[in-house]
Amino acid sequence: MRTFFGMVLGCLLTIAAVYVHDVSATSTITSGTTVTSGTTTGQSRPAESRQADLDNRQIVNWDVASKKWNNVTDNVRQAWNRLTASVS
Repeated sequence: MRTFFGMVLGCLLTIAAVYVHDVSATSTITSGTTVTSGTTTGQSRPAESRQADLDNRQIVNWDVASKKWNNVTDNVRQAWNRLTASVS
């Protein structure tokens, strides 16, 4: 039981740490910047600029994660409704 509790706690702590990082990171969508290997003229960007873009990127796309979580909960709800309907 302690092993299961440890695994669940580890998952929750990992998700919390990623969320805190993403909240503090600058979003590339809202700032309008993109992470690319070169400029529009084909010249490469300085290594410091590329590293800064990588450091400020979010780890998780929370909009996609939310959409997938909603799909999972909807599927579970539908399966539960089918199960309870077949039992009654």
